[in-house]
Amino acid sequence: MSDSQGESSLATQTPPRGRSAAGGGAITAPSPARRTGRRGGADWRKRMEIALLSGPAIVMFLMFVIFPVVMAAYYGFFKWKGYGVPTDFVGFENYLVIFKDTAFHEALMHNGFIVVMSLVIQGPAAIVLALLLNQKMRGRSFIRVMIFVPYVVSEVIVGTGWGLMLQTTGAVNDLLAKIGLPTWAVDWLSDPDVAIWSLLIIISWKYVGFAVILFLAGLQSIPEELYEAASIDGASYWQMQRSITLPLLGPTMRIWAFLSIIGSLQLFDLVYIIWGQYVASTAGTSTMATYMVANGRNAGNYGYGNAVAVVLFLISLIIALVYQRYVLRRDTEGALTEGKK
Repeated sequence: MSDSQGESSLATQTPPRGRSAAGGGAITAPSPARRTGRRGGADWRKRMEIALLSGPAIVMFLMFVIFPVVMAAYYGFFKWKGYGVPTDFVGFENYLVIFKDTAFHEALMHNGFIVVMSLVIQGPAAIVLALLLNQKMRGRSFIRVMIFVPYVVSEVIVGTGWGLMLQTTGAVNDLLAKIGLPTWAVDWLSDPDVAIWSLLIIISWKYVGFAVILFLAGLQSIPEELYEAASIDGASYWQMQRSITLPLLGPTMRIWAFLSIIGSLQLFDLVYIIWGQYVASTAGTSTMATYMVANGRNAGNYGYGNAVAVVLFLISLIIALVYQRYVLRRDTEGALTEGKK
C-alpha cells in the first residue's frame, strides 16, 4: 500500500477535531474567555438589579437617618438658637455639660430601669398569653384582637386617657374608694415612689400585645410532630413547653427583646404627654428623650439639644451592636447561606 493510500485511510478513520467519532455534530467546548465573559455579564446584571432594588432605600436612609445624625453632631459643637448659621463654637462643652448634669444621670437611670422592667414584666406575660391563645377555645380571635388593639392606638390617646384616669380625682382612685379600698388611693402621677410604676403599667398595657403577636407567629412555626412525639413518650404539657416551645421560640424572643430595649431607650411620647417636661423630672419619670426636649428646644438651646440627641444615638447604637454581636449572633449566622459548604 502506498503512503498516499495509508494517509487517506487514516483520515477516514480519525474524526476531524471538534466532531464525535460517530460523525455527529460539533462538540467544541466553550473557551475560557467565553465562559468568563458570560459570568461577568451575569454578575454585572446581578449588581444592577441589586442597585435598582436597594438604591432608593439607601438614598432615603442616607437622607433621613445618616445626614440628620451628621448635622446633629455638627450643631452639637455650637451654642445655637435654632436659626441662622451657627457661629458660637463651643467645642465639646455641650457634651461635658451632659455628662456632668445630674438630671441627665437620673434620666439615664430611668431609661435603664424601664428597659429591665419592660423585659421582666412584658416577656413572661406575653409568653403566657401567647400559649393560652394558641390553644383552641371559643372567642380566641376576639381576645387576640382585644389584646393587640392597645398597640395600634395612638400614643396621644393612650397618654391622655391614662393621664385622666390616674389623677388624684380620676377614675382609678374613685373606683378604689367605691370598692372599699380608699387607703389604696395615691397620687399615681406625682409621687416619685409610684409614678415610675404607673409608667411601667401603661407601657406594659400598650406594648404587650405586640409581643403576644410575635410569639404567636413563632408558635405557629413549631411543627406539631414534635409535640405528638413528646406526648407519646409521656411528657407532660409543661415539660413540652419547657423542652420544645421555649427553645424553638428563642429566636423570636430575642428579636422582641431587642426591639423592646431600643424602644425603651428612646421612650418619649407617653412620658411627655402624661407628665410634661417639668413634672417628669420631679416625679422620677424623665427619660433621655424628654431631657433632650426640655433642655434643648424648650430652653432655646438647640445646640445642646443636638448634643443630647447624639449621645442618645450613640448609647442606642452601642447597645444594639453589642446585643447583635453576643445575643443575635447565632440567629444571624443561621440565616446566612453564602460561604457555607
